[in-house]
Amino acid sequence: MAESNDKEANQGIDRRKFFKSGAVMAGASVLASAIGGNMVFGNSSGISSNKKEQPNSGTSDLSRRKLGKNLEVSSIGLGVQNMSRTYQTTIPLRSEMHRIIRTAFDNGITFFDAAEAYGPFEVEKILGEGIEPFRDKVVIATKFGWNIDQETGQRLPGLNSKPDHIKLVVEGMLKRLRTDRIDLLYQHRVDPEVPIEDVVGAIKDLIQEEKVLHYGLSEPGLQTVRRAHNEHPVTAIQNEHSLLYHGSDNDVIPLCEELGIGFVCWSPLGVGFLTGAIDAQTRFAQGDIRGIESRFSPENLPNNLALVALLKKWSTKKQATPAQISLAWLLAQKPWIVPIPGTTQMAHMQQNIGADGIKFTKEEWLQFNTELETIQIVGERLPEFVLQFSKVEAPPKQ
Repeated sequence: MAESNDKEANQGIDRRKFFKSGAVMAGASVLASAIGGNMVFGNSSGISSNKKEQPNSGTSDLSRRKLGKNLEVSSIGLGVQNMSRTYQTTIPLRSEMHRIIRTAFDNGITFFDAAEAYGPFEVEKILGEGIEPFRDKVVIATKFGWNIDQETGQRLPGLNSKPDHIKLVVEGMLKRLRTDRIDLLYQHRVDPEVPIEDVVGAIKDLIQEEKVLHYGLSEPGLQTVRRAHNEHPVTAIQNEHSLLYHGSDNDVIPLCEELGIGFVCWSPLGVGFLTGAIDAQTRFAQGDIRGIESRFSPENLPNNLALVALLKKWSTKKQATPAQISLAWLLAQKPWIVPIPGTTQMAHMQQNIGADGIKFTKEEWLQFNTELETIQIVGERLPEFVLQFSKVEAPPKQ
């Protein structure tokens, strides 16, 4: 994407109108915590000694990263969660979603993230349709674990990671995704009633059958990660991670580094907050998930907008957008961290790709993070009944 500054300014205005109308860019269950504390800053290709400003346009030469031992993906992926229905229940045009997916591939994205729970089922269908012309050139990630009736798609209470159910779910996934294998299969949330050894046992059977190539965990407890990894190497952990919420800095990311596990960031743009589209007057429509996140309440927004002000300052300095700075910060943390921003708008997808070309000098990296540590985000992200599904430890194997 080669955008002029005027066009970027116009896109910022469009984003603001978009969010004031209550539409949603991303969301799901998230971890509750405040920002701050010690950061995890490792050496990566995102930190450069070259002081020359980097281009912010998308490129078909999007760099590659490795998750786990040998799963190569584009440095930025595409989350397709909202391509069937946004949180305010608007339904995007299916043909346009296919066009975004295919344009993302044309611009170098090879990593696409879905889940059976999105829809349910419908997002996997959209993704399967979209990537069909080049399926063998991309990595499909999807997730199981919620208790969903495989015949009707009805959401039932709680979770279900029973081995027989996992295998049944995967059969449906393969049909919806129009493929013979899933490149990366996550357990969407840890089931507190099923030992992780049994879960991994089912996945190992699927790997032996070549229906699954790699597996991962989303929002897991730390000991569950270790137990799973002992059974069969975990390729990736997928947690919410962004400048707005980076609670994995002090536990999950060091564990990934220790065990050689990749780290995938969902909601890397803080459900749109980090794009600069939300201001102190923003109010969310009925059904918008951010309306029940107290970090976006009228009382807390003015305080939290200090983070957006920081991003706008640096976007001017780096000739980029706040979204690009946000993604570039994630890329600079570790060379095995991969963000998967989601969108239903072509311009935003292309803009996100441009983050791959933005590098921090060592001096800039230190300065940015010094300024970041002065900002304290206030407010919880989701109600406890949703947050309780994160950081769960699987029961012991009897």
